[in-house]
Amino acid sequence: MSAADRLTDALYGLGWSTVKKLPEPAAVRLGRTIADLAWKQRGKGVQRLEANYARVVPGAGPERLAELSRAGMRSYLRYWMESFRLPAWSAERVRTGFEPKDIHYLTDGLASGRGVVLALPHLANWDLAGAWVTTKLGTPFTTVAERLKPETLYDRFVAYREGLGMEVLPHSGGSAFGTLARRLRDGGLVCLVADRDLSASGVEVGFFGETARMPAGPALLAQQTGALLLPVTLWYDDSPVMKGRVHPPVEVPESGTRAEKTSVMTQALADAFASGIAEHPEDWHMLQRLWLADLDPAKGPA
Repeated sequence: MSAADRLTDALYGLGWSTVKKLPEPAAVRLGRTIADLAWKQRGKGVQRLEANYARVVPGAGPERLAELSRAGMRSYLRYWMESFRLPAWSAERVRTGFEPKDIHYLTDGLASGRGVVLALPHLANWDLAGAWVTTKLGTPFTTVAERLKPETLYDRFVAYREGLGMEVLPHSGGSAFGTLARRLRDGGLVCLVADRDLSASGVEVGFFGETARMPAGPALLAQQTGALLLPVTLWYDDSPVMKGRVHPPVEVPESGTRAEKTSVMTQALADAFASGIAEHPEDWHMLQRLWLADLDPAKGPA
């Protein structure tokens, strides 16, 4: 392991061992302080965040984008502070820490026995939403995690999420899709963060007026298993309680090839994600390139 990898692993380890012991007000202040320092430094992540917000909020000038990126970094650090502290939260704190609207789409789907896929963008704290599902609803679920470097850091994330009641599969390796399909055929729940493609096999979608690529997995799983596909969006307000919404099901088209059906369904997911991101852009933690014009300038608009 390189010195940089050891440092990265040590910093995350320090976060989980130290931040979770802080009183909640102190953790909130610490997160805001770190966010503001990172924002003032205007590193690559902050600049990318502003560039992404420029598409989400068309017409926003430099001052408005700067306000958004500062709020976005504060939201991003709130996610990390909560995540570091989640293992120490009581069951009651988890149950009262999230208030989703239209949860009946999820509970009715699970009660039907057909299996449910929840698809989320990188909004607010998806780990807290998952912990709420396992704690408040008493429903275990399966998810997929990107393999991080160093391997010890990936192991920390897996242990953390398994400690919250999740079954975690590695994104790479090729066996995740089959396992997810089996869980769904057994009437289980699968939760996937699905607004950024981590492979070359993603589906091109229209997203805030330009082309982006999103993973095909949620739509393919729904087609192959008959599971219900539900978009979910999350956001923060001024309270300690995260808010969210379960959107109506994305239906499988009655006609078309598998690729055509996947394209239509993934576009429907993108549209649902866009509605939530447009309402709460500062809670979208997308500090990476997403649109094809950024990934491959040759594919961008003239």
